[in-house]
Order: sequence, then structure tokens, then C-alpha cells
Amino acid sequence: MTILGLAASLAAAWCYLSWRANPVCLLGAAALVLVSGFLDAIDGILARKTGRVSAFGGFLDSISDRYSDAVVLGAVVVSGLCNPVWGLAAIIGSMMVSYARARAEAAGVSMASVGLAERAERMLLLVAVTFGAYFRLELLDYGIALLALIANLTVLQRAAHFYGEMKKR
Repeated sequence: MTILGLAASLAAAWCYLSWRANPVCLLGAAALVLVSGFLDAIDGILARKTGRVSAFGGFLDSISDRYSDAVVLGAVVVSGLCNPVWGLAAIIGSMMVSYARARAEAAGVSMASVGLAERAERMLLLVAVTFGAYFRLELLDYGIALLALIANLTVLQRAAHFYGEMKKR
């Protein structure tokens, strides 16, 4: 499931890169990001149900998610669908949300549900604005700016949560 989710993200990136030749590719990109998110949501559930949970599986899932985020957002930037500064800020923010969680949890501080925009929320925002961009192209640019803002805000929320938890110790 993890590899299929990554493949769906790669296909979504291709759709973003192909939108000029065929604007319907924007709808395909949105659908594929949604499929990728769905596969990501069920891979852990499936592993638990089948008793196949492993440290390597969790590691592979995490790495795959980062590549998925980077390739999709990178394709949006390269395709000219957003301001490159906002696009880069969205990529950095998305990577840092996950990094903040990993570092905090390595230090023994849970980050479950901490912050405004975890991966699922960011993906749903991207799907919504991509669908909207089929009708009004500038919506994707605005959406990427919003994604950049909420991702980086989430990093700050996680940093504040970590700081608070460490002060209690």
C-alpha cells in the first residue's frame, strides 16, 4: 500500500506537470493526491489488522510520505501553478511538520493531533484547491500560499508544545 501511495503521488506530479497540454490533468492530479492519501491512511490499518506491523514498515511509510509531499508540491512549483516562494515555503513547511514530530517523539513527547495542519489536512487542502484550479487557476496559487502558512504555523505550534512539555519535566 505504501508503494502504491507513492506511485499515485508520482502520477499526480506528472499530471501537474502536464496541465498546460491538457487542463483536465488538474482534475487527475487532485484525484491522484486523494488516492495517495487514502492509501496512506489504510496502509497502517492494514498492517495492524494482518499483524504485519514492523519498524521498517513505519520507517518506509514515513520516508514515502516525505517523498510524496516533495514530489507533488515540487511539481506544482515547477509547472508554474504557484508563486515559487510560496511553493518553496510549502515544501519546507511540510517537511518540517513531520521532522518536528519525529524529533519530539524521539525525545519522548507525543505530537499526536498537535497543530493545525497535519498531513491529511494539508493534502485535503491541496485536493480542494487543485479541483478549484480547473475552473479558476489562481486558486492553486492562493491554496499553496495558505498551505505554506498553515504548515509553518503547525511547526511553531509543535515547537511551543514541545517546549511546554519539556518545562514540565
